[in-house]
Amino acid sequence: MTDRRNEERPLRRAVCPGSFDPITCGHLDIIGRASKLYDTVHVVVMINNSKKGLFSLEERIALIEEVTAEFGNVVVESFHGLLVDYCKERDIPAIVKGLRAVSDFDYELQMAQMNNGLSGVETLFIPTNPTYSFLSSSLVKEVAAWGGDVSHLVPAPVLRELRGKLMRD
Repeated sequence: MTDRRNEERPLRRAVCPGSFDPITCGHLDIIGRASKLYDTVHVVVMINNSKKGLFSLEERIALIEEVTAEFGNVVVESFHGLLVDYCKERDIPAIVKGLRAVSDFDYELQMAQMNNGLSGVETLFIPTNPTYSFLSSSLVKEVAAWGGDVSHLVPAPVLRELRGKLMRD
């Protein structure tokens, strides 16, 4: 009888996409939970040329790399195009998305069905930690711009950079 435990198994890989402008504790919670389920998690900063972000692409990538380093199995990249093309190019079979509310589910279900229809890539939904159910990058930026305390909503390196950007503007 063969001992299959010693045979090499394929890596389980998934992608967590987003704009991450900036990455929040809610994003980090989903990425961290996905990193426990998969051997490698690709965090992909999706490029949308029609949106002007507060943080540059390079700044977002650097911040994500810094705050996800503790997980040890996160790869951070950017991509312009369809997420399913990113998945196909890297042979990644799964997309992991966090869900905050029913309204997220309605939109994300349509995206999941489209992505599966286009490429066979599966989408797995992780319900958000209730602490972050209201949280979005847009809200963080707006509250911070008005001087509100967002220290409990973003990792410390992000808070530092956010404050620095808002003081310069």
